[in-house]
Amino acid sequence: MTETPHPLYATHADTLTRALTAIAERGYWSAYPESPSPRVYGETAAAEGRAAFEAYLDGDFPLDQPGTGDRVATEASPFGVPLGVRYPHARVDELVTAASAALPAWRDAGPQARAGVCLEILSRLHGRIFELANAVQYTSGQAFVMAFQAGGAHALDRALEAIAYAYSEMTRHPATAHWEKPAGKGDPLRMTKTFHVVPRGLALVIGCNTFPTWNSYPGLFASLVTGNPVLVKPHPRAVLPLAITVKVAREVLAEAGFDPNLVLLAAEAPGEKLASDLALHPAVRIVDFTGSTEYGDWLEQHARQASVYTEKAGLNTVVIDSTDDFAGLCRNLGFTLTLYSGQMCTTSQNILVPADGIATDQGHKSFDEVAAGIAAAVGKLTADPARAVELTGAIVNDGVLERLDEAAKLGDVVLESRPLEHPAHPDAVVRTPTLVKLGADATATYGREWFGPISFVIATGSTAQSLEILRSTVGKKGALTAAVYSTDAAVLDAAEAAAIEVGVHLSCNLTGGVFVNQSAAYSDFHASGANPAANAALTDGAYVANRFRVVQSRRHTA
Repeated sequence: MTETPHPLYATHADTLTRALTAIAERGYWSAYPESPSPRVYGETAAAEGRAAFEAYLDGDFPLDQPGTGDRVATEASPFGVPLGVRYPHARVDELVTAASAALPAWRDAGPQARAGVCLEILSRLHGRIFELANAVQYTSGQAFVMAFQAGGAHALDRALEAIAYAYSEMTRHPATAHWEKPAGKGDPLRMTKTFHVVPRGLALVIGCNTFPTWNSYPGLFASLVTGNPVLVKPHPRAVLPLAITVKVAREVLAEAGFDPNLVLLAAEAPGEKLASDLALHPAVRIVDFTGSTEYGDWLEQHARQASVYTEKAGLNTVVIDSTDDFAGLCRNLGFTLTLYSGQMCTTSQNILVPADGIATDQGHKSFDEVAAGIAAAVGKLTADPARAVELTGAIVNDGVLERLDEAAKLGDVVLESRPLEHPAHPDAVVRTPTLVKLGADATATYGREWFGPISFVIATGSTAQSLEILRSTVGKKGALTAAVYSTDAAVLDAAEAAAIEVGVHLSCNLTGGVFVNQSAAYSDFHASGANPAANAALTDGAYVANRFRVVQSRRHTA
């Protein structure tokens, strides 16, 4: 079937072309400004977005989709703000039936039309970025600026990145080809061959509490643009950002002449285990998940009928050997540990330092002085509660608090975690990071993940032992990030070799405005798929190519 370009493709073709260039060049580019400044978005955008968010509170979310009977309200804001949004609750079979019926026309529309529609969805979401940011803030506990950037602009960039990779893979081969083979003295053999991009089937996106849009958008849009209807199952405590996303997607699909049931919200009742029921459904052929290692492993083992993409957890590690900017090192790591109270899958947990200290621009620093320097940087960032909460945000769930209590009993506490009072939200649960000193033999402690504002400064016998600990812990448990500080090129090379060996992305000598727990769309890969922390990377060709197949037909040419 010859593809007829959809008008929305023409509208957004320049954006797609620029994104394709960006993923090829790997330089800096962003399609969506990350500053919430009125100079960028207009004087009224922030107030309008806030009002749109507040209009959802304590009411029925306006989403018309099949199979809706009762409603569910499961969100509890880490800021202590009552939400009370009630979402349509549909049964599994009704969702699957509606989505399955929408597939054929979407499949037959072809890559250009699907890309155009998906890019229009992103454009509409960008127009509601302040509304999205408020929804992310009050469900995840992120401070507003971080919610605007990570939950809004950066999430949209990651979605566009996934669309670009998918479009590149879908159009790698021509849609049609004329084949002619010489046949001796007779007429050549001639055939016309048509190559159809065929989706796998229904896709399921299982959202997380901490980054409901950033971690969901790549899988959602990678599946949708490759022709697969998507069931969006948010985390029960962070439904609103994805409900808004589904609402916008359905509106655009309908306006473009497609069945809006290509995107459906699957909100769950307490204790329902809807994610598992959907993940095992025979019609679900793709599953995207971000969250705990335990559940990610379960999905990989049991959702056999589907291609499963997981981002789980790991032991993010820093190796400190030496530095020519000790103050910068401490500031950089202090910010890394403080941002969103360490509730990022990329935040460093294990900081490995030789027990006999390191060489610095300030002279030799003992192990204790290195630990104290990092602790002091965190302390400076969190000294003023009114400023600190704009970095720390709020604690996302009780599990983090329980781990904080446990961590205080594990070793020599260099920096105690303390509660902060949020000036705007008195019921918010806010805690500063804790830093604990351990010996290299405490593998039972630092050899498992401590999600939250908990990090360990670990005394090793040497940098060589530090690198060996990186190899062993990351090789066994995985990691999404690693960092090294050294003035010795041989050490940097050895660290890079270790990182390649265990498949973890490495950052070297970060002392300025780039942080190990942040990644840039179109340039940085998030996760590698090469260690136990994740079986896929955001975003590369492997992440999108298995979401469709190419099916050909051949006809003799007269």
